[in-house]
Amino acid sequence: MKKINYIIIGMSLVLASCQQPHQKTSAQEKSTLDEIAFKMAGKKAIVYTTAEGTNERISPTDTISFEAEPQPLETDICVFVDPTHQFQKITGFGGALTDASAETFAKMPKNIQDSIINAYYDSTSGIGYTFGRTNINSCDFSSDSYTYVKDNDSALKSFSVQHDEQFKIPLIKRVNQKLDGNLKLFASPWTPPAWMKDNNDMLHGGHLKKEYYAAWANYFIKFIEAYKAEGINVWGVSVQNEPMAKQKWESCIFTAEEERDFIKDALGPAFDKAGMQDKKIIAWDHNRDLAYQYASTILNDSAAAKYVWGIGFHWYETWTKSTPLFNNIIRLHESFPNVNLLFTEGCKEKFDFNKINDWSLGELYANNILNDLNNGITAYCDWNILVDQTGGPNHVSNFCFAPLVGDVNSGKLYYTNEYWYIGQFSKFIRPGARRVSATTNRDILQATSFLNKNGQLATVVLNRTDTPIAYHLWINGQWAAELAKPHSIATILF
Repeated sequence: MKKINYIIIGMSLVLASCQQPHQKTSAQEKSTLDEIAFKMAGKKAIVYTTAEGTNERISPTDTISFEAEPQPLETDICVFVDPTHQFQKITGFGGALTDASAETFAKMPKNIQDSIINAYYDSTSGIGYTFGRTNINSCDFSSDSYTYVKDNDSALKSFSVQHDEQFKIPLIKRVNQKLDGNLKLFASPWTPPAWMKDNNDMLHGGHLKKEYYAAWANYFIKFIEAYKAEGINVWGVSVQNEPMAKQKWESCIFTAEEERDFIKDALGPAFDKAGMQDKKIIAWDHNRDLAYQYASTILNDSAAAKYVWGIGFHWYETWTKSTPLFNNIIRLHESFPNVNLLFTEGCKEKFDFNKINDWSLGELYANNILNDLNNGITAYCDWNILVDQTGGPNHVSNFCFAPLVGDVNSGKLYYTNEYWYIGQFSKFIRPGARRVSATTNRDILQATSFLNKNGQLATVVLNRTDTPIAYHLWINGQWAAELAKPHSIATILF
């Protein structure tokens, strides 16, 4: 009892932010609920761990066996998993294939390029990414500002993705080849061309002029067709990156009503006309703070909602000094259970090469991923998969961290612990997996659990404290003892 009290004192990670949504995701889930069955009989679990102060990086560190324990005591620290209650299905994990990532990739030695592809997209030697995002027109993580058409060409006759043929398209092709053509790639615009906007500027916000709604919708079609001609299938699009942010880089303001009207009056009908009803349309694509207000404005309008496959969101609401607003995603999931939720961007800003080994980088990711998974997301997409030694290239000096950092001068590749922490989820929670009920009885541990299509159960346990925590994993009246090392993340697979 003294030991337990010692562990608990001064440690509060606010388990309330990890609570499970009250409502299962949809009738779609119920119709396929029986497709995954879980059996414990005769199984041993392997524990894979990443821990500070060790060499453990998604390393097999333990094999645990279960024994009967019908009723744990209040004094027992436990992670409880119930595979009979299944929730959202995972589409995939991945990261953004930006101009910056592609340019850095192209400047690295060939053997390092191969290492990067395998590190991310090999499910055995790497962390099993299958999902991705890229930019339509330039973004801050481009070396310059560019569009795909000449000025004032509203008919889009000059449309060409030739700019992307130098770096971005070759990288996406490499990734898609590694995944046997199964990359799920969505594309996001940061801004329309300047001449389509009321500020006549690709940067600094501004609004899309209504007279260009149709032309801008057709721009999406042209992009999808041009990439298809390159052998790249664009799985979906988001309507606008960060539509409520006026930035010094490429940006464009869409109020909720403006995005709603653009979807129902222009983008959705354009997709219908082009026979692209299979392409997924993702709304919002900004922070959790306004997510409910913005998404509900669109989804409460049936004429717009019929085109929307999902709501994307980012994690940067903390710029206001707020803590992460995880509960907003719960409310969104409760109100619109049939709409997919996706995490579409997040990174640690203000790059400093001297801090690439900072352990808090990985814990930032794990806390966000774990909470968002428990709150209903079906896909997770990190920001840049790769940056150079400056945290770029970035044409407005908005330098940021990434899981992998490549020094284009020395040719050396650096793995930050962001990579390992993301991998503790993405390597073991595979496309098609369903989240199952998982709780803890101490706020010093956080947990989530998923049942894969092959019947393997993956339970992720996060310890962000300075203290080792002895606990039991309890499933269906049986439990197994395990130790969560200080500042560690473990995936228990069986």
